[in-house]
Amino acid sequence: MAKKTLDNEIELLGKIAEGNQRAFTTLYEFYHRKIYTFALSILQSESLAEEVVQESMLKIWVLGDKLTSIHNLDKYLKSIAYNLSIDLLRQKELAARTERAGSMNWKDEHNETEESILLNDTRRLLDEAVSLLPHQQRLVYQLAQVEGMKNDQIAEKLNIAPSTAQTHMKLAMRFVRNHIRQHTDVAVLLVLFKLL
Repeated sequence: MAKKTLDNEIELLGKIAEGNQRAFTTLYEFYHRKIYTFALSILQSESLAEEVVQESMLKIWVLGDKLTSIHNLDKYLKSIAYNLSIDLLRQKELAARTERAGSMNWKDEHNETEESILLNDTRRLLDEAVSLLPHQQRLVYQLAQVEGMKNDQIAEKLNIAPSTAQTHMKLAMRFVRNHIRQHTDVAVLLVLFKLL
């Protein structure tokens, strides 16, 4: 029977809080299969389950000093994985509904003024989300999305590790998606898909 927790989990969390990558790797390797299997049972998709693993572990890494207040990491990670899985299911459902709405037979006549207002609102919402990002995430986002740079180019320009650039980009994209999702309806999302 597999061990439920690591013997030195509290010590590992302390080291991870200090930025110790070896301790993080140990934790990652121990919990990877557990999180993956749990997420797979909910999502029924290997790629989405792997995404949940990555996002869950990223959340652990960025917690910093707060890691030392976690008393049951197994339960904590399961809670994170569950919430992320449910969010992904909701996103899938929203995407399916949006696709169904987009494939309906629309009238040939469109109200250009209404579309223009909707487009402007969507752009404003996207700009607002980007402006709310922390400075470094905003820089990485703009270099990637506006200037079309790759992670390696961004890392070189900002003098950071490529993995750090990738992490900033993931966090920025997640924030922008969540911000837009919280402040919009399906019609605005349709316009946004055209913009992106």
